[in-house]
Amino acid sequence: MWFKKKGSESRNGKDQDYVRLSTEERLSIIEKACKQVSRGVFYSTIIIIASFLPVFMLTGQEGKLFHPLAYTKTFILVIDAILVLTLAPVIISFFMKGRFRQEHENPINRGMEKVYLPVIRACIRNRKTTIGINIIALIVSIPMLMSLGREFMPPLDEQSILFMPVTLPDVSNAEIKRILQVQDKVIKSVPEVDHVLGKAGRASSATDNSPISMIETIISLKPKSEWRPGITKKDIINELDAKLQIPGVVNGWTQPIINRINMLSTGIRTDVGVKVYGQDLKQISHISQEVQTLLKSIEGVKDLYVEPVTGGKYLEIEIKRDQLERYGLTVDDVNATVESAIGGAPFASTVEGRKRFNIHLRLGQEYRNSIDRLKRIPLSSPDAGTIPLSAVTDIHFVDGPPMITSENAILRGAVMFNVRDRDLGHTVQEAIDKLNKDLKLPGGYFVEWSGQYENLLRGQKTLIYILPIVFFIIFLALYLAFRSIREAFLSLVTIPFALIGGVFLVYFWGVNLSVAVAVGFIALFGIAVETGVVMVIYLNDAMNQLVALKGNSSETITKEDLREYVINGAAKRLRPKIMTVCVALFGLIPVLWSGGVGSDVMQPIVLPMIGGVLTSSTHILLVTPLIFLMTKEYELRKFGKLEVHDVKH
Repeated sequence: MWFKKKGSESRNGKDQDYVRLSTEERLSIIEKACKQVSRGVFYSTIIIIASFLPVFMLTGQEGKLFHPLAYTKTFILVIDAILVLTLAPVIISFFMKGRFRQEHENPINRGMEKVYLPVIRACIRNRKTTIGINIIALIVSIPMLMSLGREFMPPLDEQSILFMPVTLPDVSNAEIKRILQVQDKVIKSVPEVDHVLGKAGRASSATDNSPISMIETIISLKPKSEWRPGITKKDIINELDAKLQIPGVVNGWTQPIINRINMLSTGIRTDVGVKVYGQDLKQISHISQEVQTLLKSIEGVKDLYVEPVTGGKYLEIEIKRDQLERYGLTVDDVNATVESAIGGAPFASTVEGRKRFNIHLRLGQEYRNSIDRLKRIPLSSPDAGTIPLSAVTDIHFVDGPPMITSENAILRGAVMFNVRDRDLGHTVQEAIDKLNKDLKLPGGYFVEWSGQYENLLRGQKTLIYILPIVFFIIFLALYLAFRSIREAFLSLVTIPFALIGGVFLVYFWGVNLSVAVAVGFIALFGIAVETGVVMVIYLNDAMNQLVALKGNSSETITKEDLREYVINGAAKRLRPKIMTVCVALFGLIPVLWSGGVGSDVMQPIVLPMIGGVLTSSTHILLVTPLIFLMTKEYELRKFGKLEVHDVKH
């Protein structure tokens, strides 16, 4: 191994320009260099792992989505922390051979130093201005962060649309079939639509409790390359909604997968639902109508619909018991006739291969399609011969609930709506404030917010509780790395300044705060602290060199010496610090140009990381050395010596 002599001006590459090192000297230098940075890098890795603890605490839908990311990153970093201490020094000893030039001879490094040195000197000369600009940027980012919209998860484009209109609960089979056919024909007329498949009512499944009044239409779209120029999926939905304004039908627009997830997790098929609980269905219906009236004026509320708890039509056949004896009939005789004529009675079975089917018999449709025809159903009487069914029964329609829904043994109604053209959090918060102010509930009745807002609150609650614990773990790891509370705080203070870039980029990109954005900020914390640790390590190394040269005393160390060594410590190891930042940026920036399914969720994760890495690296390169210098000047002035931390072991 060869090192070039300091001050050598020769460019002929001859051996006399270098100092030859023995194998023992070379390994000793590598060992010292690894000890210098290994502890800091090891604890930086532990900090990144600790910063992902909130992701492991997420539950429900968000937990299932982000747990694989957290586990993958954690396992990789655990192995990385082990390899930093074991394999990396061995590999370095194999490949760090030959002739090595000084750092400033590298043209890229020399160019960066030419730019960086005047800037860092200017920042140190103008201390108040430098710190003031950072504080102002931090203060400005706070209202920007508070003004961001809130949502549970970024909307994932499923490349298809689910149209879920509902109509009156007493709609007939023929009418709902006609509405379905008309809607499908209108939907297919839009050029971007490829296929349309609609159904009304429930499928032949015990888990599908959809009433006949609810339609589900899956709309498959053509590839975006075949769409009209400038049109978006939002424009297609607005165009379809305008064309499908049918009297008595309330439209609803969502996507197939997220709709099923919402229905399974919360029981609400829209983005948000207001569940109304009580003991009387009529009172629940009245309260639901009041809620609907209050929500109509809220900006962002779309597809507003009250789940009907009344309005169903039931055919009621009351037996005139005082007439039965007159005709010599019993209640069982009347019930048997009604069952066989209207409901159908099994009388035989058929076998087709391995399948067996019961055969039911009842009157034809034309003999039971009105109350007048039902009244004329013949009934055999032993005393009076054949008599009409109306002679011993009273047949009429009565109102009742189309479907009874209960939760926790309490009757429940619901007012459902989607949120478009506005963020979920502010829309629901305004709706909550309006209901709290204007809705008067009788005793024993209460409302509960559900849907995506329920998931949003759960995710926020988890993050708020766990983040303070994470910050404590990060601070503890920093203290173990530096054995100094002051320098642990110096590395930790980069986190709020990392938030500046993250907030700015999220704000100007037009992304709402969500669990995905929160995961991005969580990942940013570890990256920002890691870069700060590298800077503090080299600043401490510069202090060790200063003390070794001039002693540790205010009588031998001047402010100019202190300033120059801090600048050298910040500048002379500029390349590894820039590399730490660039590795993160080079891996994240391509995500911004990604497209297709999944990019909707990935971009909100990387946006705060990219913006935060840029501002945190700027803060670390310019402000961290300044704060470090001010700290050392304070130590020198108050204690007469520097608090030097040995970073080599």
